[in-house]
Amino acid sequence: MKRAAGLVGLLAVVVVLSMCVGNQWIGPGEVYRAFADFSGSDTDRVVRYLRLPRTVAGLLVGAALGLSGAVMQGVTRNPLADPGILGVNAGAAVAVVAAIGVFGVHSLTGYVWFALGGALVATVVVYLIGGAAPVKLALAGAAISALLGSLTSVATLTDLSTLNEYRFWVVGSLSLASGSVVAQAVPFVAVGTCLALVLGRSLNQLALGEDLARALGTRVLLVRVLAGLAVVVLAGTATAIAGPIGFLGLAVPHVARLLLGPDQRRILPLSMLLAPAVLLLADVVGRFVARPAELQVGIVTAIVGAPLFIALVRRRRTAAL
Repeated sequence: MKRAAGLVGLLAVVVVLSMCVGNQWIGPGEVYRAFADFSGSDTDRVVRYLRLPRTVAGLLVGAALGLSGAVMQGVTRNPLADPGILGVNAGAAVAVVAAIGVFGVHSLTGYVWFALGGALVATVVVYLIGGAAPVKLALAGAAISALLGSLTSVATLTDLSTLNEYRFWVVGSLSLASGSVVAQAVPFVAVGTCLALVLGRSLNQLALGEDLARALGTRVLLVRVLAGLAVVVLAGTATAIAGPIGFLGLAVPHVARLLLGPDQRRILPLSMLLAPAVLLLADVVGRFVARPAELQVGIVTAIVGAPLFIALVRRRRTAAL
């Protein structure tokens, strides 16, 4: 409980920082007045129409990636699994390219639906090819991701206008999130979150092995299908909003496991709290270190997440020895 309360406090602090930090510092008092006594000033508009949607998007994307990563690692029993193993990122990317180059969609609101649909189709194809076996599923996911990645590269390299627009999405950013996009994403994240949290007990039983899980009454195939659906909805929505953001869904469940042990009923909600705190903090750092410009959050998570994850893996290896 103390750790959970500490994480909630950390998340609250990071949310406040996200509302305050930008090209211009806006104090907490001014942020409060922008909601309590809106005057229509430039400061009030920045707070309500730019920083608020960006912060809420960070909360949604972070929670979705943290949960989907934890579910993915639990259902495959693979500590290196992340949502990309099902081709979510690759499917969303190729769908966004098609939206831009073929259908002429030029708004993030339009990208959301194409990216979510592409993620769903790619995941279904991976499941049809790989079946329920974790190793075959991982191999099928890698193959489909490579294929879709090559199609995306061909499309962007042969169409300069598509490349120019696509590159801003693919780097991973919260800066383009708007109130309408956030509103569209909330129902998807809510459904995916409920579905993921319900699977906690079943994932614990699945960790004991399929045969023992079946002996305990777990319907293994159903759990895998529901877990895959939760990952598609959560990771697909997150990728649609902010583009592919690496390491978050991979590393955060490991940190949660290190703090609370292997119980998925604890790992899932902890990942849902920890991941948005990490994502928003990375976004704040990106706004601060390159002022007056900014580093996109996908770049910051990659720069910071890679060495931290390596250190975590080395620590786990040392502990095992």
